[in-house]
This record gives sequence, structure tokens and C-alpha cells, in this order.
Amino acid sequence: MNEIMTIAEIEARFDSEWVLLGDPVTDPELNVESGHVLAHSPDRDEVDRSLLALRPRHYAVCYTGRLPDDVAVVL
Repeated sequence: MNEIMTIAEIEARFDSEWVLLGDPVTDPELNVESGHVLAHSPDRDEVDRSLLALRPRHYAVCYTGRLPDDVAVVL
């Protein structure tokens, strides 16, 4: 899969999944707006394996679900 999708399309199509995007387009605050969907899975390890196999030059990994209240994200 290598189609360009907006973040809204990605969230609608891949609900509660990790998505690997190639050449992501971001806004001035670096929020992802769109990109090439390179891989997706509910399992983050599977997306990480795709990342290592594909080795895209520019990429973003997004989660389209809701994180539990007791989870912290470190950037």
C-alpha cells in the first residue's frame, strides 16, 4: 500500500491501528496532515518491522485510536 491519504481518511479507514506514513505532510506545529500509507496494523511491532524493512527516508508513525487515560506519551 502506498497511497496518499489525509489524516482524517487514515483515522476513518484504520481505526485503532498504528500507521506508518512515508513523506508525511505536516502543519507548522508538526501535526501530521497527510502522507503515503506504507504499512498499518493494530500491532506496533509489526509496523516497526515494516519500518526496518522499508527504511523510508522521511516517515511518521501515528496511532489512530484513543490512548488509555493512564498512558503517557514521550516524544
